[in-house]
Amino acid sequence: MSAPPDIEHLNTSGLLIQHSPGRGRGVFASKPLPAGTLIERSPVLLFTKQEYAEHGKHTVLDHYTFNWRDGRMALALGIGSVFNHSEQPNVSFELEAKTESIRYTISRRIEAGEELFIFYGHKLWFEQHGQSSTTSTMVKSSDPDDGWGGLGAIDDSSTEEVNPFSEGNPNDVIPESELPFTRLKLVDDTEEDLPENIRTIQAWAVDVARPQDITTILKWIKSSGLDTPDLAHLKRVRRSPSTGITSVLLSAYPSALSSFPTSDLSPPETSSPIPPPLPPPSSLPLSPPYLTPVPSSPALTPLSTTHKSSIWPTVYAPRRKYEFEEWTRGRAAWAWDAMSLVVKAANEAKLPGELPIAAHVPLAYQGDVGEEGEPGVEFMACDTRTSTRHPLRHATQNVIRKVADYLAAEASSSFSTGKADSTDANAAQSAEAAQPSTVAAANGKNYLLTSLTLFTTHEPCIMCSMALLHSRVKEVFYLVPMEGTGGCGGAACLSRLKGVNHRFGIARWGREGEGEGERWREGLEVGGDVDA
Repeated sequence: MSAPPDIEHLNTSGLLIQHSPGRGRGVFASKPLPAGTLIERSPVLLFTKQEYAEHGKHTVLDHYTFNWRDGRMALALGIGSVFNHSEQPNVSFELEAKTESIRYTISRRIEAGEELFIFYGHKLWFEQHGQSSTTSTMVKSSDPDDGWGGLGAIDDSSTEEVNPFSEGNPNDVIPESELPFTRLKLVDDTEEDLPENIRTIQAWAVDVARPQDITTILKWIKSSGLDTPDLAHLKRVRRSPSTGITSVLLSAYPSALSSFPTSDLSPPETSSPIPPPLPPPSSLPLSPPYLTPVPSSPALTPLSTTHKSSIWPTVYAPRRKYEFEEWTRGRAAWAWDAMSLVVKAANEAKLPGELPIAAHVPLAYQGDVGEEGEPGVEFMACDTRTSTRHPLRHATQNVIRKVADYLAAEASSSFSTGKADSTDANAAQSAEAAQPSTVAAANGKNYLLTSLTLFTTHEPCIMCSMALLHSRVKEVFYLVPMEGTGGCGGAACLSRLKGVNHRFGIARWGREGEGEGERWREGLEVGGDVDA
Protein backbone atom coordinates (compact mmCIF):
# COMPACT_ATOMS: atom_id res chain seq x y z
CA MET A 1 0.00 0.00 0.00
CA SER A 2 1.38 3.41 -0.96
CA ALA A 3 1.87 6.09 1.64
CA PRO A 4 -0.95 8.67 1.95
CA PRO A 5 -0.30 12.04 0.28
CA ASP A 6 1.20 14.89 2.25
CA ILE A 7 -1.35 17.26 3.78
CA GLU A 8 -1.06 20.65 5.38
CA HIS A 9 -2.33 20.77 8.93
CA LEU A 10 -4.85 23.54 9.55
CA ASN A 11 -3.02 25.67 12.08
CA THR A 12 -1.06 28.90 12.07
CA SER A 13 2.31 27.19 12.53
CA GLY A 14 2.30 25.80 8.98
CA LEU A 15 2.80 22.16 9.94
CA LEU A 16 2.69 19.36 7.40
CA ILE A 17 1.84 15.70 7.83
CA GLN A 18 4.23 13.78 5.59
CA HIS A 19 5.65 10.31 5.20
CA SER A 20 8.63 9.70 7.48
CA PRO A 21 10.96 6.97 6.18
CA GLY A 22 10.79 3.91 8.41
CA ARG A 23 8.23 5.50 10.71
CA GLY A 24 5.01 6.04 8.76
CA ARG A 25 3.43 9.44 9.03
CA GLY A 26 5.12 12.27 10.84
CA VAL A 27 4.84 15.99 11.54
CA PHE A 28 7.08 18.37 9.58
CA ALA A 29 7.65 22.12 9.57
CA SER A 30 6.85 23.99 6.37
CA LYS A 31 8.72 27.10 7.51
CA PRO A 32 11.38 28.05 10.08
CA LEU A 33 10.07 28.01 13.65
CA PRO A 34 11.85 29.74 16.55
CA ALA A 35 12.41 28.04 19.89
CA GLY A 36 9.46 28.45 22.21
CA THR A 37 6.77 28.43 19.51
CA LEU A 38 3.51 26.83 20.61
CA ILE A 39 2.66 24.60 17.64
CA GLU A 40 -0.22 22.46 18.87
CA ARG A 41 -2.73 22.12 21.68
CA SER A 42 -4.28 18.69 21.41
CA PRO A 43 -7.39 17.69 23.35
CA VAL A 44 -7.39 14.12 24.65
CA LEU A 45 -10.01 11.41 24.82
CA LEU A 46 -9.98 9.60 28.16
CA PHE A 47 -10.98 5.98 28.76
CA THR A 48 -11.39 4.17 32.04
CA LYS A 49 -9.03 1.24 32.48
CA GLN A 50 -11.99 -1.13 32.22
CA GLU A 51 -13.17 0.42 28.95
CA TYR A 52 -9.68 0.21 27.57
CA ALA A 53 -9.12 -3.38 28.68
CA GLU A 54 -12.41 -4.52 27.17
CA HIS A 55 -12.27 -2.56 23.93
CA GLY A 56 -9.40 -0.16 23.21
CA LYS A 57 -6.44 -2.51 23.65
CA HIS A 58 -7.83 -4.84 20.98
CA THR A 59 -7.68 -2.12 18.31
CA VAL A 60 -5.02 0.01 16.64
CA LEU A 61 -5.60 2.55 19.44
CA ASP A 62 -3.37 0.35 21.58
CA HIS A 63 -0.36 1.82 19.78
CA TYR A 64 -1.31 5.43 20.51
CA THR A 65 -2.79 5.56 23.99
CA PHE A 66 -0.86 6.38 27.14
CA ASN A 67 -1.47 6.72 30.86
CA TRP A 68 -3.17 9.90 32.07
CA ARG A 69 -2.23 11.06 35.54
CA ASP A 70 -5.40 9.86 37.25
CA GLY A 71 -4.97 6.31 35.95
CA ARG A 72 -7.19 6.55 32.90
CA MET A 73 -5.95 5.88 29.38
CA ALA A 74 -5.68 8.86 27.02
CA LEU A 75 -5.64 9.35 23.27
CA ALA A 76 -4.29 12.64 21.90
CA LEU A 77 -6.41 14.15 19.13
CA GLY A 78 -5.27 16.64 16.49
CA ILE A 79 -1.68 15.93 15.53
CA GLY A 80 -0.76 14.86 19.05
CA SER A 81 -0.74 11.19 18.03
CA VAL A 82 1.26 11.79 14.85
CA PHE A 83 4.52 13.02 16.38
CA ASN A 84 7.24 10.40 16.07
CA HIS A 85 9.74 9.46 18.76
CA SER A 86 13.39 10.51 18.93
CA GLU A 87 16.15 10.25 21.53
CA GLN A 88 16.94 13.87 20.56
CA PRO A 89 13.48 15.47 20.54
CA ASN A 90 12.95 19.00 19.28
CA VAL A 91 9.45 19.40 20.72
CA SER A 92 8.53 19.49 24.41
CA PHE A 93 5.06 19.02 25.81
CA GLU A 94 3.09 19.48 28.99
CA LEU A 95 -0.23 18.13 30.20
CA GLU A 96 -3.13 20.38 31.12
CA ALA A 97 -5.22 18.38 33.55
CA LYS A 98 -7.80 21.14 33.88
CA THR A 99 -8.53 21.33 30.14
CA GLU A 100 -7.69 17.67 29.37
CA SER A 101 -5.27 18.65 26.66
CA ILE A 102 -1.55 18.67 25.79
CA ARG A 103 0.54 21.66 24.72
CA TYR A 104 3.42 21.09 22.30
CA THR A 105 6.22 23.66 22.13
CA ILE A 106 9.34 23.90 19.94
CA SER A 107 12.45 23.41 22.12
CA ARG A 108 15.03 24.68 19.60
CA ARG A 109 15.01 26.49 16.28
CA ILE A 110 13.46 24.38 13.51
CA GLU A 111 14.23 24.76 9.81
CA ALA A 112 11.72 24.33 6.99
CA GLY A 113 11.32 20.66 6.06
CA GLU A 114 12.57 19.35 9.40
CA GLU A 115 10.57 16.63 11.15
CA LEU A 116 9.25 17.35 14.64
CA PHE A 117 9.86 14.72 17.33
CA ILE A 118 8.87 14.16 20.92
CA PHE A 119 10.42 11.75 23.42
CA TYR A 120 8.16 8.78 24.22
CA GLY A 121 10.24 7.48 27.10
CA HIS A 122 12.63 4.63 27.80
CA LYS A 123 10.20 1.70 27.46
CA LEU A 124 9.44 1.55 23.75
CA TRP A 125 7.05 -1.01 22.31
CA PHE A 126 8.63 -0.88 18.81
CA GLU A 127 12.07 -1.01 17.25
CA GLN A 128 13.40 2.44 16.49
CA HIS A 129 14.12 3.37 12.90
CA GLY A 130 17.83 2.94 12.21
CA GLN A 131 18.43 0.72 15.24
CA SER A 132 18.68 -3.07 14.94
CA SER A 133 15.92 -3.13 12.32
CA THR A 134 14.74 -0.97 9.45
CA THR A 135 11.11 -1.91 9.87
CA SER A 136 8.54 0.01 11.81
CA THR A 137 6.60 -3.00 13.04
CA MET A 138 5.02 -2.38 16.43
CA VAL A 139 6.21 -4.72 19.17
CA LYS A 140 3.92 -4.07 22.12
CA SER A 141 5.54 -4.60 25.51
CA SER A 142 3.99 -7.00 27.97
CA ASP A 143 3.98 -4.19 30.50
CA PRO A 144 0.54 -2.56 30.20
CA ASP A 145 1.96 0.73 31.53
CA ASP A 146 4.54 1.10 28.80
CA GLY A 147 1.99 2.88 26.62
CA TRP A 148 3.31 6.13 25.29
CA GLY A 149 5.58 6.16 28.30
CA GLY A 150 7.44 9.43 27.96
CA LEU A 151 4.43 11.68 27.88
CA GLY A 152 4.58 14.05 30.74
CA ALA A 153 6.73 11.80 32.86
CA ILE A 154 3.37 10.78 34.21
CA ASP A 155 3.60 7.04 33.93
CA ASP A 156 4.82 5.71 37.26
CA SER A 157 7.32 2.99 36.46
CA SER A 158 6.98 -0.21 38.43
CA THR A 159 10.69 0.04 39.29
CA GLU A 160 10.24 3.30 41.17
CA GLU A 161 9.95 3.43 44.92
CA VAL A 162 6.39 3.63 46.19
CA ASN A 163 5.44 6.97 47.66
CA PRO A 164 5.76 6.36 51.43
CA PHE A 165 3.10 8.97 52.19
CA SER A 166 0.43 7.59 49.86
CA GLU A 167 -1.11 5.33 52.51
CA GLY A 168 -2.90 6.51 55.62
CA ASN A 169 -5.04 9.46 56.60
CA PRO A 170 -4.04 12.39 54.34
CA ASN A 171 -4.94 14.84 57.12
CA ASP A 172 -2.48 13.40 59.64
CA VAL A 173 0.26 15.89 60.56
CA ILE A 174 3.77 14.58 59.80
CA PRO A 175 6.50 15.44 62.36
CA GLU A 176 9.20 17.70 60.97
CA SER A 177 11.84 15.00 61.43
CA GLU A 178 9.89 12.56 59.25
CA LEU A 179 9.37 14.86 56.26
CA PRO A 180 11.48 13.95 53.20
CA PHE A 181 13.15 17.35 53.10
CA THR A 182 14.98 19.80 55.34
CA ARG A 183 13.54 23.31 55.50
CA LEU A 184 15.73 26.37 55.74
CA LYS A 185 14.68 28.75 58.48
CA LEU A 186 14.85 32.23 57.03
CA VAL A 187 14.71 34.00 60.36
CA ASP A 188 16.36 32.46 63.40
CA ASP A 189 14.64 33.81 66.51
CA THR A 190 17.53 32.79 68.74
CA GLU A 191 20.45 33.93 66.60
CA GLU A 192 20.78 37.23 68.45
CA ASP A 193 20.53 35.85 71.97
CA LEU A 194 24.30 36.23 72.14
CA PRO A 195 25.57 39.82 72.34
CA GLU A 196 28.35 39.15 69.84
CA ASN A 197 25.79 38.18 67.18
CA ILE A 198 23.85 41.42 67.38
CA ARG A 199 24.27 43.45 64.23
CA THR A 200 24.24 47.23 64.21
CA ILE A 201 24.09 50.19 61.89
CA GLN A 202 25.21 53.78 62.46
CA ALA A 203 22.67 56.50 63.14
CA TRP A 204 22.74 60.21 63.88
CA ALA A 205 21.67 61.31 67.36
CA VAL A 206 21.68 64.46 69.50
CA ASP A 207 21.72 64.96 73.23
CA VAL A 208 18.84 67.01 74.63
CA ALA A 209 19.45 69.17 77.69
CA ARG A 210 15.81 69.97 78.47
CA PRO A 211 13.18 67.16 78.45
CA GLN A 212 10.48 69.67 77.45
CA ASP A 213 12.17 70.08 74.06
CA ILE A 214 11.72 66.41 73.11
CA THR A 215 8.17 66.88 71.76
CA THR A 216 9.35 69.74 69.53
CA ILE A 217 12.20 67.63 68.18
CA LEU A 218 9.99 64.60 67.47
CA LYS A 219 7.47 66.73 65.57
CA TRP A 220 10.28 68.23 63.52
CA ILE A 221 11.68 64.76 62.70
CA LYS A 222 8.29 63.68 61.38
CA SER A 223 7.64 66.85 59.37
CA SER A 224 11.12 66.87 57.85
CA GLY A 225 10.84 63.34 56.46
CA LEU A 226 13.45 61.80 58.76
CA ASP A 227 10.87 59.44 60.28
CA THR A 228 11.82 56.63 57.87
CA PRO A 229 11.11 52.88 58.26
CA ASP A 230 14.81 51.98 58.67
CA LEU A 231 14.63 53.11 62.30
CA ALA A 232 11.04 52.06 63.02
CA HIS A 233 12.26 49.15 65.15
CA LEU A 234 13.93 51.57 67.56
CA LYS A 235 12.58 53.95 70.16
CA ARG A 236 13.49 57.52 69.28
CA VAL A 237 14.38 58.63 72.80
CA ARG A 238 16.99 57.14 75.12
CA ARG A 239 17.82 58.19 78.65
CA SER A 240 21.09 56.83 79.92
CA PRO A 241 20.64 55.33 83.42
CA SER A 242 24.32 55.90 84.21
CA THR A 243 24.73 59.50 83.02
CA GLY A 244 21.13 60.70 83.00
CA ILE A 245 21.65 62.19 79.50
CA THR A 246 18.61 62.10 77.18
CA SER A 247 19.32 61.44 73.48
CA VAL A 248 17.11 61.46 70.39
CA LEU A 249 17.68 59.59 67.10
CA LEU A 250 17.55 61.87 64.09
CA SER A 251 18.20 59.56 61.11
CA ALA A 252 20.16 56.55 59.92
CA TYR A 253 23.64 57.19 58.59
CA PRO A 254 23.11 57.23 54.78
CA SER A 255 26.17 55.15 53.93
CA ALA A 256 25.56 52.54 56.63
CA LEU A 257 23.60 50.22 54.33
CA SER A 258 25.48 47.13 55.47
CA SER A 259 25.58 46.04 59.06
CA PHE A 260 28.53 44.88 61.12
CA PRO A 261 28.90 42.97 64.40
CA THR A 262 28.90 44.78 67.70
CA SER A 263 32.48 43.69 68.24
CA ASP A 264 33.29 46.85 66.29
CA LEU A 265 31.06 49.65 67.51
CA SER A 266 33.13 52.41 66.00
CA PRO A 267 31.62 54.45 63.16
CA PRO A 268 32.60 53.46 59.63
CA GLU A 269 35.59 55.29 58.30
CA THR A 270 34.64 58.31 56.25
CA SER A 271 36.39 61.48 55.23
CA SER A 272 33.54 63.89 55.94
CA PRO A 273 30.26 62.50 57.26
CA ILE A 274 27.52 65.07 56.76
CA PRO A 275 25.09 65.22 59.69
CA PRO A 276 21.42 66.06 59.25
CA PRO A 277 20.27 69.61 60.06
CA LEU A 278 19.23 70.46 63.59
CA PRO A 279 15.60 71.31 64.32
CA PRO A 280 14.66 74.97 64.76
CA PRO A 281 14.84 77.18 66.61
CA SER A 282 18.60 77.39 66.75
CA SER A 283 18.33 78.41 70.38
CA LEU A 284 17.44 74.83 71.40
CA PRO A 285 20.16 73.56 73.74
CA LEU A 286 21.22 70.53 71.68
CA SER A 287 24.59 68.88 71.24
CA PRO A 288 26.11 68.64 67.77
CA PRO A 289 24.80 65.54 65.91
CA TYR A 290 27.01 62.49 66.40
CA LEU A 291 27.10 58.95 65.05
CA THR A 292 26.19 56.10 67.37
CA PRO A 293 25.66 52.36 66.82
CA VAL A 294 22.08 51.09 66.98
CA PRO A 295 20.63 47.59 66.41
CA SER A 296 19.82 46.92 62.77
CA SER A 297 16.62 44.95 63.43
CA PRO A 298 13.93 44.49 66.08
CA ALA A 299 14.41 42.11 68.98
CA LEU A 300 13.05 38.64 68.27
CA THR A 301 13.34 37.19 71.77
CA PRO A 302 13.16 38.62 75.30
CA LEU A 303 16.87 37.95 75.77
CA SER A 304 17.83 39.78 72.57
CA THR A 305 15.61 42.66 73.71
CA THR A 306 17.77 43.05 76.78
CA HIS A 307 21.00 42.90 74.78
CA LYS A 308 19.85 45.27 72.03
CA SER A 309 18.32 47.78 74.40
CA SER A 310 21.64 48.08 76.15
CA ILE A 311 22.89 49.61 72.89
CA TRP A 312 19.72 51.59 72.08
CA PRO A 313 16.11 50.97 73.20
CA THR A 314 14.71 48.41 70.76
CA VAL A 315 11.18 47.22 70.00
CA TYR A 316 10.38 43.60 70.88
CA ALA A 317 8.70 42.12 67.80
CA PRO A 318 8.73 38.30 67.71
CA ARG A 319 8.13 37.17 64.15
CA ARG A 320 5.73 34.29 63.70
CA LYS A 321 5.41 34.79 59.97
CA TYR A 322 8.38 32.58 59.16
CA GLU A 323 7.65 29.73 61.53
CA PHE A 324 7.30 26.43 59.73
CA GLU A 325 3.76 25.44 58.92
CA GLU A 326 2.62 21.92 59.64
CA TRP A 327 2.61 19.42 56.80
CA THR A 328 -0.01 16.73 56.44
CA ARG A 329 0.51 13.27 54.99
CA GLY A 330 -1.46 14.22 51.89
CA ARG A 331 0.69 17.24 51.22
CA ALA A 332 3.88 15.24 51.76
CA ALA A 333 2.63 12.69 49.21
CA TRP A 334 1.95 15.54 46.78
CA ALA A 335 5.50 16.86 47.21
CA TRP A 336 6.99 13.37 46.81
CA ASP A 337 5.16 12.90 43.51
CA ALA A 338 6.23 16.34 42.28
CA MET A 339 9.91 15.73 43.04
CA SER A 340 9.71 12.30 41.41
CA LEU A 341 8.42 13.91 38.21
CA VAL A 342 11.13 16.55 38.11
CA VAL A 343 13.89 13.97 38.66
CA LYS A 344 12.50 11.82 35.86
CA ALA A 345 12.34 14.80 33.53
CA ALA A 346 15.93 15.77 34.30
CA ASN A 347 17.21 12.27 33.60
CA GLU A 348 15.36 12.22 30.28
CA ALA A 349 16.81 15.61 29.37
CA LYS A 350 20.30 14.09 29.45
CA LEU A 351 19.57 11.88 26.45
CA PRO A 352 19.57 14.65 23.83
CA GLY A 353 22.65 16.21 25.45
CA GLU A 354 21.13 18.80 27.77
CA LEU A 355 22.21 19.38 31.36
CA PRO A 356 20.20 17.10 33.70
CA ILE A 357 18.36 20.00 35.32
CA ALA A 358 14.57 20.33 35.43
CA ALA A 359 12.02 22.53 37.16
CA HIS A 360 8.37 21.81 37.83
CA VAL A 361 5.42 23.92 38.98
CA PRO A 362 2.61 21.52 39.93
CA LEU A 363 -0.96 22.32 40.69
CA ALA A 364 -1.29 23.68 44.21
CA TYR A 365 -1.97 20.97 46.76
CA GLN A 366 -5.73 20.51 47.03
CA GLY A 367 -5.61 21.18 50.75
CA ASP A 368 -4.00 24.60 50.28
CA VAL A 369 -5.97 27.78 49.80
CA GLY A 370 -4.82 29.11 46.44
CA GLU A 371 -5.02 32.54 44.90
CA GLU A 372 -7.95 33.41 42.68
CA GLY A 373 -6.88 33.14 39.06
CA GLU A 374 -3.87 30.90 39.60
CA PRO A 375 -3.19 28.68 36.57
CA GLY A 376 -5.08 25.38 36.61
CA VAL A 377 -2.32 23.50 34.82
CA GLU A 378 1.09 22.11 35.63
CA PHE A 379 4.36 23.23 34.07
CA MET A 380 7.60 21.35 33.47
CA ALA A 381 10.77 22.67 31.85
CA CYS A 382 14.34 21.50 31.47
CA ASP A 383 17.60 23.32 30.97
CA THR A 384 17.99 24.09 27.27
CA ARG A 385 21.07 26.31 27.18
CA THR A 386 22.97 23.62 25.23
CA SER A 387 20.48 23.11 22.39
CA THR A 388 19.46 26.77 22.15
CA ARG A 389 23.01 28.07 22.66
CA HIS A 390 21.47 30.63 24.97
CA PRO A 391 23.14 31.11 28.36
CA LEU A 392 19.93 32.20 30.08
CA ARG A 393 17.82 29.17 29.22
CA HIS A 394 18.00 27.73 32.73
CA ALA A 395 15.28 25.29 33.77
CA THR A 396 13.83 27.69 36.34
CA GLN A 397 13.79 30.57 33.87
CA ASN A 398 12.18 28.31 31.27
CA VAL A 399 9.37 27.17 33.56
CA ILE A 400 8.68 30.76 34.68
CA ARG A 401 8.51 31.71 31.02
CA LYS A 402 6.01 28.91 30.39
CA VAL A 403 3.79 30.18 33.19
CA ALA A 404 4.02 33.70 31.79
CA ASP A 405 3.15 32.55 28.28
CA TYR A 406 0.23 30.51 29.56
CA LEU A 407 -1.21 33.41 31.55
CA ALA A 408 -0.65 35.80 28.66
CA ALA A 409 -2.37 33.47 26.23
CA GLU A 410 -5.21 32.82 28.66
CA ALA A 411 -5.73 36.54 29.19
CA SER A 412 -5.83 37.29 25.48
CA SER A 413 -7.85 34.15 24.60
CA SER A 414 -5.29 33.21 21.98
CA PHE A 415 -4.79 29.54 22.78
CA SER A 416 -6.72 28.49 19.70
CA THR A 417 -4.56 30.63 17.43
CA GLY A 418 -1.24 29.41 18.81
CA LYS A 419 0.05 32.93 19.56
CA ALA A 420 1.29 32.27 23.08
CA ASP A 421 4.88 31.40 22.31
CA SER A 422 7.90 32.42 24.34
CA THR A 423 10.32 33.77 21.77
CA ASP A 424 12.43 36.75 22.64
CA ALA A 425 10.63 38.83 20.04
CA ASN A 426 7.27 38.60 21.74
CA ALA A 427 8.36 38.19 25.36
CA ALA A 428 7.49 41.79 26.15
CA GLN A 429 4.08 41.42 24.48
CA SER A 430 3.41 38.23 26.43
CA ALA A 431 4.32 39.91 29.70
CA GLU A 432 2.06 42.84 28.89
CA ALA A 433 -0.78 40.53 27.90
CA ALA A 434 -0.47 38.75 31.21
CA GLN A 435 -2.07 41.79 32.89
CA PRO A 436 -5.80 41.30 32.18
CA SER A 437 -7.48 44.68 32.23
CA THR A 438 -10.85 43.22 33.19
CA VAL A 439 -9.68 41.79 36.50
CA ALA A 440 -9.09 43.86 39.59
CA ALA A 441 -5.44 44.06 40.56
CA ALA A 442 -5.80 42.34 43.91
CA ASN A 443 -2.75 41.84 46.08
CA GLY A 444 -0.51 39.35 44.29
CA LYS A 445 -2.95 38.93 41.41
CA ASN A 446 -0.54 39.86 38.65
CA TYR A 447 2.49 37.98 39.95
CA LEU A 448 3.29 34.77 38.11
CA LEU A 449 3.80 32.26 40.91
CA THR A 450 1.82 33.61 43.85
CA SER A 451 0.72 30.68 46.09
CA LEU A 452 2.54 28.18 43.86
CA THR A 453 5.49 25.89 44.61
CA LEU A 454 8.51 25.18 42.44
CA PHE A 455 10.33 21.84 42.54
CA THR A 456 13.73 21.66 40.88
CA THR A 457 16.57 19.18 40.73
CA HIS A 458 19.30 21.74 41.44
CA GLU A 459 19.45 24.75 43.71
CA PRO A 460 18.54 27.77 41.55
CA CYS A 461 21.37 30.15 40.81
CA ILE A 462 21.29 33.74 42.02
CA MET A 463 19.75 34.96 38.76
CA CYS A 464 16.97 32.36 38.88
CA SER A 465 16.42 32.95 42.59
CA MET A 466 15.88 36.64 41.91
CA ALA A 467 13.39 35.73 39.17
CA LEU A 468 11.56 33.52 41.66
CA LEU A 469 11.52 36.33 44.20
CA HIS A 470 10.04 38.74 41.67
CA SER A 471 7.51 36.08 40.62
CA ARG A 472 6.38 35.81 44.26
CA VAL A 473 6.76 32.03 44.36
CA LYS A 474 5.47 30.55 47.63
CA GLU A 475 8.25 28.01 48.21
CA VAL A 476 11.12 26.23 46.44
CA PHE A 477 12.24 22.63 46.88
CA TYR A 478 15.58 21.61 45.41
CA LEU A 479 17.49 18.35 45.42
CA VAL A 480 21.12 19.13 44.58
CA PRO A 481 22.75 21.94 46.58
CA MET A 482 25.02 24.26 44.60
CA GLU A 483 27.36 25.71 47.19
CA GLY A 484 29.36 27.79 44.72
CA THR A 485 26.53 29.27 42.64
CA GLY A 486 23.21 28.73 44.41
CA GLY A 487 20.95 31.58 45.44
CA CYS A 488 18.86 29.62 47.96
CA GLY A 489 21.50 29.03 50.61
CA GLY A 490 24.59 28.11 48.58
CA ALA A 491 26.62 31.13 47.49
CA ALA A 492 23.86 33.39 48.83
CA CYS A 493 20.31 33.25 50.14
CA LEU A 494 18.15 35.91 48.57
CA SER A 495 15.20 35.21 50.87
CA ARG A 496 17.37 36.15 53.83
CA LEU A 497 18.56 39.46 52.43
CA LYS A 498 17.61 42.57 54.30
CA GLY A 499 15.20 44.78 52.43
CA VAL A 500 13.66 42.23 50.07
CA ASN A 501 9.91 42.71 49.73
CA HIS A 502 9.13 39.00 49.50
CA ARG A 503 10.50 35.87 51.14
CA PHE A 504 9.82 32.44 49.70
CA GLY A 505 10.24 29.23 51.65
CA ILE A 506 13.25 27.04 50.86
CA ALA A 507 13.70 23.31 51.44
CA ARG A 508 16.40 20.87 50.37
CA TRP A 509 15.16 17.40 49.49
CA GLY A 510 16.57 14.73 51.79
CA ARG A 511 17.35 14.71 55.50
CA GLU A 512 20.69 15.63 57.01
CA GLY A 513 22.80 12.54 57.75
CA GLU A 514 20.53 10.23 55.73
CA GLY A 515 21.16 8.69 52.32
CA GLU A 516 17.75 9.53 50.90
CA GLY A 517 18.93 12.61 49.02
CA GLU A 518 21.93 10.76 47.58
CA ARG A 519 19.68 8.15 45.99
CA TRP A 520 17.55 10.84 44.36
CA ARG A 521 20.63 12.69 43.08
CA GLU A 522 22.10 9.75 41.16
CA GLY A 523 22.69 10.68 37.53
CA LEU A 524 22.10 14.40 38.09
CA GLU A 525 25.73 15.42 38.54
CA VAL A 526 26.84 18.76 37.11
CA GLY A 527 29.96 20.81 37.73
CA GLY A 528 30.13 22.80 40.92
CA ASP A 529 30.64 25.99 38.91
CA VAL A 530 27.44 25.55 36.89
CA ASP A 531 24.75 28.18 37.41
CA ALA A 532 21.62 26.09 37.75
